[in-house]
Amino acid sequence: MDTATEHRTWINLKTILKERLSITQDMADDEVIDERIRSEVEMRGATLWILMFAIFVASIGLNVNSTAVIIGAMLISPLMGPIMGIGYGAGINDFSLLRRSFVSLSFATMVGLLTSTLYFLISPLDTAHSELLARTTPTAWDVLIGLFGGLAGIVAITRKEKSNVIPGVAIATALMPPLCTAGFGLSSGNWEFFLGAFYLYTINFVFIALASFIVVRAFNVAEKKYVDPALALKAQRYIAAAVLITLLPSSYLAYRLVGEEVFKARASQFVAQAFNFKTTNVAQVKIDPKNREIKVFLIGEYVPQEKLNEIRAEMGPEGLGKASLNVYQNTNGQNIDLSKLKTGIITDLYHKSQIALQSQSKEIEALKEQLRRHDEQNTLFESVPAELKTLFPKIREAILSKSYDPAAVDENRSSTVLVLNLQAVRQLSAKERRDIEAWLKIRAKHENVLVLIR
Repeated sequence: MDTATEHRTWINLKTILKERLSITQDMADDEVIDERIRSEVEMRGATLWILMFAIFVASIGLNVNSTAVIIGAMLISPLMGPIMGIGYGAGINDFSLLRRSFVSLSFATMVGLLTSTLYFLISPLDTAHSELLARTTPTAWDVLIGLFGGLAGIVAITRKEKSNVIPGVAIATALMPPLCTAGFGLSSGNWEFFLGAFYLYTINFVFIALASFIVVRAFNVAEKKYVDPALALKAQRYIAAAVLITLLPSSYLAYRLVGEEVFKARASQFVAQAFNFKTTNVAQVKIDPKNREIKVFLIGEYVPQEKLNEIRAEMGPEGLGKASLNVYQNTNGQNIDLSKLKTGIITDLYHKSQIALQSQSKEIEALKEQLRRHDEQNTLFESVPAELKTLFPKIREAILSKSYDPAAVDENRSSTVLVLNLQAVRQLSAKERRDIEAWLKIRAKHENVLVLIR
């Protein structure tokens, strides 16, 4: 292939890549983008009610440990609107929009916390399941999810045609579950749960807003024009201050999270390599990135202090120079010192088994109650026809069954209807019909009954 052919091939390849990767090709007009984002900012009326309903749904999902219910709540949540408004308002230097978005998001957050706290206060289920526990400890990956999810969301909003990206972003960034988990922490007085979950919620919305700001700036969306230059300068200063106040603490916290994750990864890898003995096994590893402490619990042949000192000397080159390594093991080579292990394996197993037993006990009791009601119902359906034939000789055949009355809910009655089908030898009088109906209500202890006579 000659030089000219290679040059044409390279030009064609660049053209194809440019067309495929162009992000401005189907971009909507600035007016359309502006109207689209502003329309989703306000939290009032139906939008606020939808938020409260979504919070209830998400809280129930966390309470019963249902992933599908939680995803459904995230799909109907309107929280993305004011968050996108914050990033967009900062990007176009519109201080009034930025302020309105902040107020809407703050109000929505307060309503979400109050709603979820109210639910968990009245809910009979108080076990912290895995779906709820997963929202109490933010990680560095949550920062990246918020950032890239926000980028996908704002790019989708700026397209000519609306897409289904926003619901996907709402699911990926998971704004609702940590807000509801914070409500669980408030209702139970568990401040560790509340702070961890609210911290995760803050990280998510800050980095979604940051992504929106970056994309709006990169796309050169038309900025707000001020008639008074002094007013424009003042607005820009307010926006810069608001952005710094929001981003600096979150960026620092995100930096700390990344550092903690890196420390955990390095510590885990170091322990796996350094404590790879034939006759000694690592029973448990506890890593505390905040205090830079590594605890290793060993079972098996005793490892002498000289060897442990050699291992500690290797921590520096592995990036763990400032970390402390505490090793707990048997002191005489035969008996394990359980007092040093009690905060490790035994305590963890005990707590996990207690949680599992509590959950199983509640499920067993619920099943027992359902079985008892089922047995009572079967006994009632079998005994009522026989008793009726004895009390009312005119009755040849009687069948008792159960049905559903949708109108009963509005009338504040039981939605379950007991239906009694009768076949009589001779026609029953009106008084006999009333007597049968009254008797059935007392016998079945149920007000909503229907007597049908063939």
